[in-house]
Amino acid sequence: MSLRSVLAATVLAAVVTTIPAAPAQAANPYERGPAPTTASIEATTGPFATASTTVARTSGFGGGAIYYPTTTSAGTFGAVAIAPGYTNSRSAVAWLGPRIASQGFVVIVIDTLSVYDFPDSRGTQLLAALDYLTGSSSVRTRIDASRLGVMGYSMGGGGSLSASRTRPSLQAAVPLTPWHTTKSWSTDRVPTLIIGAENDSTAPVASHAEPFYTSLPSTLDKAYLELNNATHSAPTSANVTIAKYSISWLKRFIDNDTRYEQFLCPAPSGSAIQEYRDTCPHS
Repeated sequence: MSLRSVLAATVLAAVVTTIPAAPAQAANPYERGPAPTTASIEATTGPFATASTTVARTSGFGGGAIYYPTTTSAGTFGAVAIAPGYTNSRSAVAWLGPRIASQGFVVIVIDTLSVYDFPDSRGTQLLAALDYLTGSSSVRTRIDASRLGVMGYSMGGGGSLSASRTRPSLQAAVPLTPWHTTKSWSTDRVPTLIIGAENDSTAPVASHAEPFYTSLPSTLDKAYLELNNATHSAPTSANVTIAKYSISWLKRFIDNDTRYEQFLCPAPSGSAIQEYRDTCPHS
């Protein structure tokens, strides 16, 4: 090899060794838990062991129960506040607390200041509960205060819509058979999954869940799931369909976890679903 060739090869090697390798694409820092499967999100218990603690009545909401993952090794978690319906205590929707928490969330299921509180008051109380969780609760260090969501049943579902309109920084909302006298939510900016029930005579989907969904901006990440042959009280007992799609929605938008997109887009179907509408794709 000539001297010129040797020098050229040496220079080339030096250049190559000084060029930094392309950085690996960073994984989503909010992913919590293993890759999901249909079985894992339909299961009664998710991958995280949970514990619970009760909260006394405050000036902002009527107290409640907090469910949270016992591990701290995974980092902080998103948080969700859940409100019951008219005349109900938190026991009506208590099943959702440990079920959602076991998938990697801190969850507070609240009692309202009065069981007769209307939706807007319930929305205000949901926000007060989130502020309590992130501000002074015993689990506050487990929570990422920038990743919060709301859920609710009946008037609590209407309250979750109200809370979303009030606080657009929320990451997700899941109203369950929601009831509200306000029919237009065109100013809402929070990704919202509305779950209605085909045979709901208390909050008929034609005058509640469906117009709520339709009124949400077309540019918003939104979906409407109607439970087949179900009544208004469907969310008050353990329901695989409600859990499966609520968890998928919360994971997708609170955790930004696109691994759950597969359960939302394309639109799901099956014997438990009467109708599903959405603004896919979300990713």
